[in-house]
Amino acid sequence: MRYLNNSGSRKFRTIWLSDVHLGFRGCNAESLLEFLKSVDCEYLYLVGDIVDIWQLKKRRYWPQAHNNVVRAILGKAKVGTKVIYVPGNHDEFLRDYTGHSFGNISIVDTAIHVRLDGSKLLVLHGDQFDAAVTSSRWLGMLGARGYESLLYLNLALNYCRRRLGFPHWSLAKYIKHRVKNAVQAISNFERAVAAAAERYGVTGVVCGHIHRAEISQIGQIVYCNCGDWVESCTTLVEHQSGELEILTWDDNQATAIPASLTREAA
Repeated sequence: MRYLNNSGSRKFRTIWLSDVHLGFRGCNAESLLEFLKSVDCEYLYLVGDIVDIWQLKKRRYWPQAHNNVVRAILGKAKVGTKVIYVPGNHDEFLRDYTGHSFGNISIVDTAIHVRLDGSKLLVLHGDQFDAAVTSSRWLGMLGARGYESLLYLNLALNYCRRRLGFPHWSLAKYIKHRVKNAVQAISNFERAVAAAAERYGVTGVVCGHIHRAEISQIGQIVYCNCGDWVESCTTLVEHQSGELEILTWDDNQATAIPASLTREAA
């Protein structure tokens, strides 16, 4: 297991971020800002739900740290990083601008990323494969409210844990990964995304949406999920060597989890 800290900058070929949820109190904007300051890359993919419009419509919350994250991304675009924004369901208003470029930032519905070895990855947010969101917008928002309640409970719980000297722990993540129906829904989602990648004729797929970082093999498809910056502070990266890894940021350092150690899907 390797570590990435704030001393100096580390270069990657590609970085994928998803489910940041700027505008939501549970967003770990300060941690994301530290991560962005510590890395450089040629390509930066924003894989949806970077800004949480659903939350901003309910209550206005936009502290300076959230502004700083936007500035850090714009700063990378200014110095040559190619930024590709693939909107999700929480920032779906940007889908109206699909095909447009603003400076060095392109907005697309889906993207095809060519890895160093020439293989191709389909990049999409993934909400179109979420049955709750696809079948009913109101049902999706109702589910989001229940999930939001868990995240607010997380804030209170982890405040107490910090006061007692315990590390961060995600109740929402624990419940989501233990409840049978949630586990089955996640598995169905992963397989649906992998099937879509097969139809595109690519070798792999990168998505977000379900807040579960992972690299796994599903049939002939390499399935990658960036995770999120609410529960787990994770990102997917492509090294200069072409290797894919998931990084988890924790207490001013990122723990790199090699792809070979992630779960293999049957």
